[in-house]
Amino acid sequence: MLAKTVRHGLLLDFYGPLLTAQQREVLGSYFEEDLSLGEIAEQRGVSRAAVHDVVRRGLRALEEYEERLGLVARYEQERRSLHGLLSRVEEALAAGSGERAALKEVRAILRKALAEGEWPLA
Repeated sequence: MLAKTVRHGLLLDFYGPLLTAQQREVLGSYFEEDLSLGEIAEQRGVSRAAVHDVVRRGLRALEEYEERLGLVARYEQERRSLHGLLSRVEEALAAGSGERAALKEVRAILRKALAEGEWPLA
């Protein structure tokens, strides 16, 4: 469930500006503020079913944008690549290879890049 929520959050981060204002607000309340459908409905003065419909349509739109543009998939691939590079640098440092100063600098850059968008990655 967490992975699905993380994915929806990423989709919202990447493609949220392409949604209608209503979809953006409702999905933001649902995923970012962790409000229930009932709480959002109460705030907006509409039925829970209406909120559910906005969430469903908004998520479908986000998935369609991802199908067409693939920005989240590219982001995930780049993060996997960065994690792989960091692992190789860590291995080289542990093995005591010659260019320790350069490896430490590369490690620091990789750690900073990974920390800027940190989220659980398999």
